Parts: sequence; C-alpha cells; structure tokens
Amino acid sequence: MRLLVDEGVNVVSGSRTITPGLKETGALAVTVDLSTPDGPAHLVEQAVTEFGGIDVLVNNVGVGDTEDIARGALTTLLELPEEAWRHTFELHFYSALRAIRAALPTLVERAGVVVNVSSIAARVPGVGPFDYGVSKAALSALTKVVAGQYGDRGVRALSISPGPVSTGVWTDDDGFIAKLARENGREREEFAAELLAGMGTLTGRVTTPEEVARLIVFAASPNNVTGSEILVDGGVVKQL
Repeated sequence: MRLLVDEGVNVVSGSRTITPGLKETGALAVTVDLSTPDGPAHLVEQAVTEFGGIDVLVNNVGVGDTEDIARGALTTLLELPEEAWRHTFELHFYSALRAIRAALPTLVERAGVVVNVSSIAARVPGVGPFDYGVSKAALSALTKVVAGQYGDRGVRALSISPGPVSTGVWTDDDGFIAKLARENGREREEFAAELLAGMGTLTGRVTTPEEVARLIVFAASPNNVTGSEILVDGGVVKQL
C-alpha cells in the first residue's frame, strides 16, 4: 500500500480496524468488514465517491484469526465443520468476488486491473490449512474468469501467489506457525526453520511483505499481462 502511495496512487483501504501503521501510509482508510455481504460494495462506493472511479482493485484480505486458520491445519475433512468452510470462503473468496462485481463498471470504464493476492496453497490445497488452500484455488480460478470475460473491454486480471511471508502469521509468538509449533511441542523458530526446509525453498528464507508489494505495483502498472499467476515463494513450487 505504501509503495502505491509513493508512486502517486490515490489509495483507499478497507479493514475492520485502522492501525497506526495503516494511518501512516497516507491511504484513505475505511473501516469495513469485507467478509460481510455488503462490505466490499460499501468500500468500492467510498472509493468511487472520493476519487471518481477505480483504476486498480487489489484483493488482499488476510488469513483472519490464528484459531480460524489453525483449524484447517489441525483437523481432517470430516472434523472441520461446515461453518469453518463458510467463514474461510467468506473471507478469502467471496470478499474478492463481491468487490470485483461492485467495481467492474468503473474498471471497464477506466480499463482497470484486478490484482488478486492468492497463495501457493492453491496449488497444494491438501497441505496445511486445507480449507484456506481450497478457497485460494477458487480465487485463482476467479482471476482467469475476470481476465477471460472482460479482457476485450480493457480489464486485466492477475494473481499474485506468495509462499511463506514474514508477517505475524509466520513470525509472531501468538501467530499461526507458533500455534503449530506448540501443538508439536516445539519452539517456534526451530519449528519454522524445519518447516521452511521441508517445503524445499531454494532461497532458504521467507518472502518479505515488501517483495510481495513490489509485485502488486508491477501488476497494477501499464502492461500486457493478464490471466496470469505470479509466484513469489523462494522456489517452493517446482512444477511448471
């Protein structure tokens, strides 16, 4: 977000809470729950009202609470309740679908671009939080649909798929990785290092948030890339 602002983009963000760090970016921060049926449309309406239209829509809703995502990593298909599936899809898929549908008229008008932040979990949904992986697979497929249906009207759509990223999910003592470590009777740092090695990362480290942000800025810039997925995973995904 900060990189887009630095590029001179007028940015409107939507989240349930407005943190001091978010305020410092210079973006117009809107308090909204994007997992609700009306949340995404409300955010789009605010952006259009404030700036007259939308050129770039970035769907980057986070993984949610640690307990929510951990359920998909610590249970089986029979054990995970339907409500958990519904919550995961509302957060990671339907929030993006609703935002895209609300923004498409102005995106068509301005030949805009949709950037969906997916995950390499979409390629291996059976590993880790499987409900999360399945929801991200749906999001990546949605990118293809938008690109295919609206490309001839000037709208591009891309997926950015990170692997492990050094956010609180990976680094905090109360984050997702820390919870998995406790479940296995391990220290977080040691467990995280072994987990990363087991993934087969070629760079030997996790991706930084800024590296993901730079790819989003590239995707949003004028180019002829659409319907594509860009991986930023340190080489975890090996297949073509």
